[in-house]
Amino acid sequence: MKLIRQLYNLRPEHRGGVVTIGNFDGIHLGHQAMLGRVQEHAERLGTHTVLMSFDPLPHEFFKPDAGTTRLTNLREKTNALRSLRQCPDHFLVCGFDRALAGLEPEAFIDQILVERLSIRGIVIGDDFRFGKARKGDFAQLVEAGEAHGFEVVALSTHNMDNTRVSSTRVRERLAADDFDAVEKLLGRPYMIEGRVAHGDKLGRTIGFPTANILLHRPATSLEGVYAVKLSTGDSGWLPGVANVGTRPTVDGQQKRLEVHLFDFDQDLYGEHVSVSFHQKIRDEQKFESFERLKAQIPEDCEQARLFHGIST
Repeated sequence: MKLIRQLYNLRPEHRGGVVTIGNFDGIHLGHQAMLGRVQEHAERLGTHTVLMSFDPLPHEFFKPDAGTTRLTNLREKTNALRSLRQCPDHFLVCGFDRALAGLEPEAFIDQILVERLSIRGIVIGDDFRFGKARKGDFAQLVEAGEAHGFEVVALSTHNMDNTRVSSTRVRERLAADDFDAVEKLLGRPYMIEGRVAHGDKLGRTIGFPTANILLHRPATSLEGVYAVKLSTGDSGWLPGVANVGTRPTVDGQQKRLEVHLFDFDQDLYGEHVSVSFHQKIRDEQKFESFERLKAQIPEDCEQARLFHGIST
């Protein structure tokens, strides 16, 4: 899969494909079904596939202070796409700005779908809207397709257990700490990626060193202590326990992810890692003293070890 940042980086070889457009936040099973349909359509036409998405996402542009939780940042989304059997050939990421937000539906079709991408087909969800004030719809795309020679396919809602699979649904289940449901909706455990940075090293002083991972996202549904697994890409999945939060006992300010791995003593500084979440142990809390926090940490580790099936 080739990542294309911005429309001005489009090349002739990127034109003439079958495209789908959307936020694709989380790359859940509904997104995967959509990409599978795009792939089928492209194979029938003998061409390539293009996923067009945005960064920032439209709702982040219109309401930058809303604190809406993003399931995946751009790097996580890219890596999730590359892991799929339905991986698109090209991943086009457009900066969502005032100019793009102000395009009338007709201009969006003419300037982007026809002139820039010269699409042969487009696959969309049944609730897809586009253009200024989201005025463009399926009927308008069908009419444009007849005029410009591209096919339009609408995919109905992907349901599981009689419930629509959506990014909103994933966020709701994450907020409810229902990691089994999240894994069913995504087709994989929920993961956060990031680079291990130097922290204040307090954990090391009490025998519980942690990998400190900055959260590159405006907000997250996770906050508390969790049983997790960590991978560097080269390693397998290593069991551990993690805290997501501001660390109020030590007057922390920035929300971060800290992971303690069991029976592990290698240096991870500078490594890009993936952390998968499997069970919540407790909420983050402010203890009356650092000594009380020190006493709680072994209890958290014991709960995580029980989850992972590791004897103490």
